[in-house]
Amino acid sequence: MSIESPLLAFLIVAFAVAGSMLVGARLLRVRAKSSTPLKETTYECGESPSGPTWVRFHARYYVVALFFVIFDIEAAFLFPWGLVVREAGVAGLVAVFSFVAVLMLGWLWAVKKGALRWQ
Repeated sequence: MSIESPLLAFLIVAFAVAGSMLVGARLLRVRAKSSTPLKETTYECGESPSGPTWVRFHARYYVVALFFVIFDIEAAFLFPWGLVVREAGVAGLVAVFSFVAVLMLGWLWAVKKGALRWQ
């Protein structure tokens, strides 16, 4: 028995489970009896659609969304640190302050470049 045998067995089982889930979902799915244009329209709370389904957003909204994700992840990293702040000691304090400092430097650079300025 080689050292790669457990990895190979794991990969085979993983692909078998994933494949069986896909095949099972395909076999058990609910199929529509008939497809009409009315069934393919977008449902908007019982109202007739007021415009096209696909709407283009300005690129500046993506920048705001990116900043939200960055600072949301920052909060997700700071929460566990806040739970163990007493046990972390000075090393934990220095690590979290350096983490926040790097994020704040990036944010200040983006503000200086005008990434958050509405025009």
